[in-house]
Amino acid sequence: MIGTLNTTALDCPIPLENAKFYQTLLGGYISPEEDTDWVNLFEPSGRQILSFQRARNYVAPTWPDNTVPLQVHINIRVESYEDAEPTVLLAGGTLIDDSNEHPDFRVYSDPIGRPFCLVLH
Repeated sequence: MIGTLNTTALDCPIPLENAKFYQTLLGGYISPEEDTDWVNLFEPSGRQILSFQRARNYVAPTWPDNTVPLQVHINIRVESYEDAEPTVLLAGGTLIDDSNEHPDFRVYSDPIGRPFCLVLH
């Protein structure tokens, strides 16, 4: 082993807005001294969990056809869809696949079109 994972950085057009969406889902805090091109999301304990970096020409992935590849995919473990989904939708997320073909997960997109999943615990 040479080290430990520092963060996973996600491209987005407006880092602070995308960080606030995931903060609504995951809790924690956004570092107050962040600039507009890079924002970090931390767990309440202080562990950095995600970073958001400005990509001026961001193009949302297309799912499920992958014409524009996902490149990264976030899974969020939840106790139930019924409890978690309203928060996702109120924060600006969109349900894009709740087929019974995959009962252990549902696919959503964040406000900029990046797919992520809620996965049953």
